[in-house]
Amino acid sequence: MTKVLIKGLGLIGSSLARAIRIQHPDVQILGDDLNSASLDYAMQNQVIDQVVAKWDQVAEMDVIILAGPVSQIIKDIQDLSHQSLKPGVLITDVGSTKQTVMKAAQAFKDQTVNFIGGHPMAGSHKTGVWAGRANLFENAFYFQIPLNAASAQQLTKLQDLLAATNAKWLQVTAPQHDKIVAQISHVPHVIASALVNQTEATFQGDPLGMRLAAGGFKSITRIASADPTMWSAILLNNPTMIKEQLHQFQAELTTVEKWIEQGDQAAIFDFFKQAKVSRDQLGPDKVGAVPGQYDLFVNIADQVGALADVTRRVSQAGLNLVNLHILEIREEIDGILQLTFSTANDREQARQVLRDYEIITKGE
Repeated sequence: MTKVLIKGLGLIGSSLARAIRIQHPDVQILGDDLNSASLDYAMQNQVIDQVVAKWDQVAEMDVIILAGPVSQIIKDIQDLSHQSLKPGVLITDVGSTKQTVMKAAQAFKDQTVNFIGGHPMAGSHKTGVWAGRANLFENAFYFQIPLNAASAQQLTKLQDLLAATNAKWLQVTAPQHDKIVAQISHVPHVIASALVNQTEATFQGDPLGMRLAAGGFKSITRIASADPTMWSAILLNNPTMIKEQLHQFQAELTTVEKWIEQGDQAAIFDFFKQAKVSRDQLGPDKVGAVPGQYDLFVNIADQVGALADVTRRVSQAGLNLVNLHILEIREEIDGILQLTFSTANDREQARQVLRDYEIITKGE
């Protein structure tokens, strides 16, 4: 019987456990977590089969998944390098930064250990084992970084174990990974959190402002609700990339401030125009061989049943809806519904079944 240890049963770890359970019900899943309430919940809801303390039974494990914050993952790797492990054991992690993790994993280079750095690009504003779900990673990009050639031969094994996640596997280098996530994930989290904090300070003593913070403000700051413990660890484990890109962002803001002071309408217009053109072009045609997603934007009225009608039509047409997002909806004002499909053909079929709705195309 294959034995899998998941150390860290938060949102990510418990979701992986649930996915393994679906595809491989014969696998024995053992769990370890600092939070005893998480362990109790995991056992009571059959997320795991057995609780283990620290590295008990670690020598029997076929697969070990390290699913804590990055700082804890590095400590776990250091601890594991001094443990008696099963020859050929596969160890992986889910950390949001990879250079520090892969550097720590060098401790395994002279051992019969297969290490694959991992990072599923999925999450939720909810945290903990209670929020985990097997489909959390569906159609999400899942980065994989093998430690060496021997570990690379185990990629298929890991992908099979996690097949029920329905993730999109991508192999990259650790520096490439950290540069990508710093720009598209880490820096945006810092910006969103700073904007929320600055907005709260601006409206201190004036609760009306925060009450009215809806629509676009809520959309661009949604990620500020993420777990502060996890994000503290991320910033401290990808400092070079994050600092560099924060400096570039600050320089951009300084430039905009200068244009405002100078009343440079042309420069400000070009600033927004460039951003609009770049944002409108985001999609599979810009990312080469990376699997893409196809968006359809639908104008829906603020009335009972409008959303249900859209999803009913898509479902009856047998179309695979990857994601659904209400970009903005306010009382008495139409909302924008973003429907995401896995193929261009599904998107075009959806366009037909929703033809009596207003479809918003690029450039509008």
